[in-house]
Amino acid sequence: MNETPHSLSSSRTLWELLDRRARLTPGLPLFLQEDRTLTFGALRARAERVAAGLYGMGVRPGTVVAWQLPTRVETALLSFALARLGAVQTPLIPFHRDREVGFALRESKAEFFAVPGEWRGIDHTGMARRLGARGVFEAYDGLPDGDPSVLPPPPADGTAVRWIYWTSGTTSDPKGVLHTDRSLIAGGSCLAHALRPSAHDVGSIAFPYAHIGGPDYTVMLLLYGFPAVLFEQFALPEALEEYRRHGVTMAGGSTAFYSMFLAEQRKQPGRKLIPTLRLLAGGGAPKPPELYHSVTREMGVQLTHGYGMTEVPMITMGSPDDSAEMLATTEGRPPEGMEIRIVDGEVRLRGEAVCRGYLDPAQTAEAFDEEGFLRTGDLGCLTGSGHLVLTGRLKDVIIRKGENISAKEVEDLLHRHPAVGDVAVIGLPDAERGELVCAVVEQPPGAEALTLRDVTSYLRTAGLSVHKLPERLELVDALPRGETLRKVLKYKLRERYSGTVK
Repeated sequence: MNETPHSLSSSRTLWELLDRRARLTPGLPLFLQEDRTLTFGALRARAERVAAGLYGMGVRPGTVVAWQLPTRVETALLSFALARLGAVQTPLIPFHRDREVGFALRESKAEFFAVPGEWRGIDHTGMARRLGARGVFEAYDGLPDGDPSVLPPPPADGTAVRWIYWTSGTTSDPKGVLHTDRSLIAGGSCLAHALRPSAHDVGSIAFPYAHIGGPDYTVMLLLYGFPAVLFEQFALPEALEEYRRHGVTMAGGSTAFYSMFLAEQRKQPGRKLIPTLRLLAGGGAPKPPELYHSVTREMGVQLTHGYGMTEVPMITMGSPDDSAEMLATTEGRPPEGMEIRIVDGEVRLRGEAVCRGYLDPAQTAEAFDEEGFLRTGDLGCLTGSGHLVLTGRLKDVIIRKGENISAKEVEDLLHRHPAVGDVAVIGLPDAERGELVCAVVEQPPGAEALTLRDVTSYLRTAGLSVHKLPERLELVDALPRGETLRKVLKYKLRERYSGTVK
């Protein structure tokens, strides 16, 4: 077969893309995890058996299946088995708890829910039962199995909605983002063609596979036929042994990952941290220009950063061919087929990688303009070379380590605290996290002064996920407000506290 990465990207469905790659290079490794190796051919064969097992459980084309699983070989097998069946899958980040998980299960009307059992001290099966989830089954190291001869034909329509991802917006509840196989393939193609990997590269997935970046990265592996190391739990320096053992050439994930690698490099200056590493790449959070220059100078590797969101997994991406100035100060260029329009400073998008909308039709109507462009809520401009520069956000969302956090959700919970009169939650620039969560509190008269420990303990008890907890607390006599509607002026708080470190 005379297949190329660009011809493979024309696949109608993710299963067709896997099938075509498995026929080209069945014996080449795809996923590496500790001492395990899963080849392209084995993924196709084993996913069909898992699909048959799921079919025996009652999963059919169009059945909604939620899964909340860590980054493991079994997770990829389950996801591709569901893709083979044409089920609708809704991945959930493993560290989400009752509030987010319960909302997603209710809104998606999931008929089955795959969980890891007890994982990292949390009883996920118990949580699923507590939430009244239907069709709960554990899928950590064992998966359903069956005879593939019972399966119906693979799905042929790549434009049907088969994915529901979840993102926090300007409201306290997550939004269900509707994707198709084609939108995910288009997003992954953008990443792949910008980074220009080869079959000799070795990548890495150190972020949750349930993130929109999971299929994004996997599409790149299928297009170019190279493997990636999977990390169920990522921490440095512990993970370095795996990077070195497998000869990883491409690493990253987000700004937080760059900072972590750089911190480890600084412990042994002059000695390359990962001898085979040539490229750090990622997105999901702002990238300070000084971080780019520090990484390239001190680690001796290239750094290419991109712009994406749950609604559009890859919008722009820096290329290794871009100049250092472009890589440091822009988010890269869009691929062919991605239209970017700047309207009153806001970035708007149209193209195959853009989601079909949201579970809530009202949210969909609000998100798209009359010409079908998605309103991102991000502010930016395009350079003469077509590179995108982001300058701020209209949406009140904090991006910490690549994950969106709704300020309103945290505010709504803190408003219930008796020692809180009013509160504004803001994101402050942070070299390691991209942004950190800061709660600025106006206390009622006579209230005992709050501490950060008081705030985080209260929010934990209220069921807020750990990654959303404030890392900084500021107490003020009065929050700054506009004169007309008395709306809290968050930009004044950002200006006040962005230049101070605590």
